[in-house]
Amino acid sequence: MAQVGLQLYTVRDQLDKDFEGTLRKIAELGYQGVEFANFYDRTAEEVKAILDETGLSVVGAHRPYTQLRDGLEEEIAFNKAIGNRYIVLPYLIEEDRNKWDEVIADLRTIGKRCAEEDMVLCYHNHEFELKIQYGDQPVLDAIYAQVPAELLQVELDSCWVSYAGLDPVKYITKYSGRLPLLHLKDMITKEDGSAETVELGKGEIAVEAIANAAIDNKVAWLIVEQDYCAGNSMDSIAVSMEWIKQYANNGGKIHV
Repeated sequence: MAQVGLQLYTVRDQLDKDFEGTLRKIAELGYQGVEFANFYDRTAEEVKAILDETGLSVVGAHRPYTQLRDGLEEEIAFNKAIGNRYIVLPYLIEEDRNKWDEVIADLRTIGKRCAEEDMVLCYHNHEFELKIQYGDQPVLDAIYAQVPAELLQVELDSCWVSYAGLDPVKYITKYSGRLPLLHLKDMITKEDGSAETVELGKGEIAVEAIANAAIDNKVAWLIVEQDYCAGNSMDSIAVSMEWIKQYANNGGKIHV
């Protein structure tokens, strides 16, 4: 049965003020795990202590491309110390988006070293990997075609797949068995065509169908994320958790 985590980027404003207190509140809301985007100058021992106190699992950690490329041993050591197995490349800046041969080679190298330590490298998408072509296919698919599954797993951001004009359910099915982590988020399209992320169930993304497909295809963690919150971020993640609980009460096979 799938579990529910929170990408902590959602509440970065709260973590910056009170790291430990925010994690306690997240656990109280019912989230079972957290995915880090920043460690806020805490040591591995301090991070592990608050995880142990709250009972939160560490789902994964988003780490910058440059850090994974140039400081991988440090990253592996820190993440092993906090009990994290999934290291995720979360984003490529624009200047790296015309160096796909180099990026793919780096992913192979990083993924191989992670695998040697019984860790898993994942790639997290935005919409640009689905709009940029590499050969005759979107670059996201080229990445997964050229880096073998034993070196690179999928963390699919279902919202950005939808925003790119593609079907996230089809992508979930396509990468079934290679997809341990999925970002579940909702959004509305603004008049200028840009995306505004909102709480689950408040937007235009087919979040129920996505959750169903993820569970059917044995995704281990559905990770709630809201890139930007119009109001208080803690209120936003509480609203999203209420959607999760309602989904579970209506038969969704998810652990809450």
